[in-house]
Parts: sequence; structure tokens; C-alpha cells
Amino acid sequence: MLQALKNAGLPELKIEANHLEFTLMFLKDVYTEEYLQKLGLNERQIKAVMYVKEKGRITNREYRELNKVCNKTAYLELEDLVKRKIFSTEGIGKALAYVLQVMKK
Repeated sequence: MLQALKNAGLPELKIEANHLEFTLMFLKDVYTEEYLQKLGLNERQIKAVMYVKEKGRITNREYRELNKVCNKTAYLELEDLVKRKIFSTEGIGKALAYVLQVMKK
């Protein structure tokens, strides 16, 4: 079932279980280009979100290479995505990477 969802380009299935029951949750992918445009993201930021959806994470260096921008622009635009709670960070220093932040209800 998990592979069928992945092959269809659908979001990942979340499975929770305890000793009495299990729950399957089909997570909705809210990070569509249309939704991100409505949030006011620029094209470079949207491209970065799509990249993270595919690759799982992005670094400042990858952002610069993907969008052909300088370090300062990459930093400011990535930090904007963190402030908007679209990305969160993992690691520190040169190992810092940006990942999609899990949306809470």
C-alpha cells in the first residue's frame, strides 16, 4: 500500500498503533505551488519547497545552486521560510539543513 501511494505521487501514510487498535492517516500535501503562491512566496522559495518535497531537505549551498543566488539572499529567503513555519532546521553550522515543518492541527 505504501509503495502504491508513493507511485501515485500521493503523500505518505502515517500509521499509529497500540495494543488495542491501529489508525491509518492519509496526510494531505498542502504544499502545492498554488498554495505557496497564495502565501506570497517568491519563485525561488517555491522551487526550494518543491525540491525539499522531492529530496527531503535543502542546504544553503543547494539553495544557492538551485536558484543562482548569493549566500545572503539564500540565507534571508530560507530564514523567511522558517519564520513562515514552512521549513524547520536540522543540524548546526555547515551541517545545517532545512526540512519541511510538520503542520499541526
